[in-house]
Amino acid sequence: MNDIPEADSPEAGSPAARCLEPAALVRTEAAALEALAKRLEGPMAEPFQRAVDLVVRCGEGNGRVVVTGMGKSGIIAQKIAATLSSTGSAALFLHPAEAVHGDLGVLMPGDLVVALSASGETEEILRLLATLKRKGDALVTFCCNLNSTLAQASDVALDCGVEREACALNLAPTASTTAMLALGDALAIAVSLRKGFRAEDFAELHPGGKLGKQLAKVRDLMHSGDEVPVVSVNTPMTDVIYEMSSKKLGVTTVQEAGQLLGVISDGDLRRLLEREGGAALSRTAGEAMNPHPRTIAAGELAATALAILEERKITSLVVVDAGQNVEGVLHLHDLWGVELI
Repeated sequence: MNDIPEADSPEAGSPAARCLEPAALVRTEAAALEALAKRLEGPMAEPFQRAVDLVVRCGEGNGRVVVTGMGKSGIIAQKIAATLSSTGSAALFLHPAEAVHGDLGVLMPGDLVVALSASGETEEILRLLATLKRKGDALVTFCCNLNSTLAQASDVALDCGVEREACALNLAPTASTTAMLALGDALAIAVSLRKGFRAEDFAELHPGGKLGKQLAKVRDLMHSGDEVPVVSVNTPMTDVIYEMSSKKLGVTTVQEAGQLLGVISDGDLRRLLEREGGAALSRTAGEAMNPHPRTIAAGELAATALAILEERKITSLVVVDAGQNVEGVLHLHDLWGVELI
């Protein structure tokens, strides 16, 4: 990192120092992450696994992970709490300054505290230390100084130390907060893997937006009840066309007592008219239907349905149960925003 001046260098406060190449600053943070990775493969492997054990044990006892930090570390702490929550571990952020004015009441017996402090001497957190140790199940800390007061008081202290900050003055928390963020992500994902967290679990916690739709189940997106177009095998083609037009799904199911017998799509109807002209209108649904349509179960992922539609070059799938009873219809338009996974 010779291209970054030391804090006490004559160049440190110069315009040149303030205009360092952005790539050099990013490489400083990348070097901090690489050093963190090596510690996780070496001396920090065992304490990291103990931290994972503590978080898993906390969840098994219906406890929560309470993440705290001040200033920049506090912002990282909020993100770590959010990541833990979204990957199956109940977590919340506790602002240490607000905690001394009553917010400490959120901490319950059985909760695990994760405290972030680069120095390990953050005054607002040290003021809470006795209460955190008394009320919480355990204390895990992310520190850059393992000899600090906070690290020494912890059940597990994880080293976030960096060779230098990306700041030209080596002062503003930059590389150190990047290391904390990466370590928090590693902890959350390791815990989720230990718990056997699945895509289905993730979908339940992310019902909104593009991500939620990608992991949604077919039953969450399909048309059901009166929205499903239905005709019988004896329905005249004029009535079949009316049913398809009124339900606006480009398809109709052919059923008997709720069981799927076949499907007529816009494409089937168009091909029939091309072959037979006006005589096609004298046909019944049973004569025009596809008796072997592609179907899908309601419990399948929406992304799976999208893959089938794209592979078969069709626009609708009939949703059936194990007995071929119709549960709904899924249209390509219902899958807008879904991506293949």
